Amino acid sequence: MGVTHRPSTTFSIHTRRGFAARWGLAAVLVLIAAGAWPSDAAAQVTAKARPGATTPPWFKGILPISPESYYNAIECGKQGGDDPPCVFWDTGLCQNDDFTLAAYTGYKQVAYEVWLAVQRGQPAPEPNYQAARRTRVTISATPAEGSTNVLTDLILSRDGNPVSPVDRSRRDGRYTFDYPAWAPTGAVTLEMVGEARTISCVIEPAVLQQFR
Repeated sequence: MGVTHRPSTTFSIHTRRGFAARWGLAAVLVLIAAGAWPSDAAAQVTAKARPGATTPPWFKGILPISPESYYNAIECGKQGGDDPPCVFWDTGLCQNDDFTLAAYTGYKQVAYEVWLAVQRGQPAPEPNYQAARRTRVTISATPAEGSTNVLTDLILSRDGNPVSPVDRSRRDGRYTFDYPAWAPTGAVTLEMVGEARTISCVIEPAVLQQFR
């Protein structure tokens, strides 16, 4: 009687596992090449205060213009120079490879107007106090040099809860918030949501205190 040879069950299982492992690895490589692997779906950075942005001294964070901050901003603008850190304190904010952030506040409005006059060799003006008082906090996000990640949204959160902007233009990457959103009483998280990936930036209270 002839003997029927059946494939080894152990060999069959090992073979299937080998194919599965190879196909699994191939799928991972395809996802990475396509930029769709989850590890590339988000990146986190931590904000740092710009060096030298503490002159003149200011550690109260972003506030509506008051007599104190108004005259502090004027002194800031009088420093002159091509890039005074107290005026352009937002340079390098949440630095990453995808987006560049810029901030505009009532303080910056006053300081910038004074700085611009000083740069032109003119006497330091006294900018419109009420106009600065009405200015809220605007954050703009533009593509970093060489980046192809298109911004679709910017989300500010405190204690894990999103804070709604009072105005926004997704097309221009511009989002405006009221001052309490930036109070240095707790950390703030900015999420720059892009088509390719999201950049999450944590801003600790010690850094928020140096914003103006």
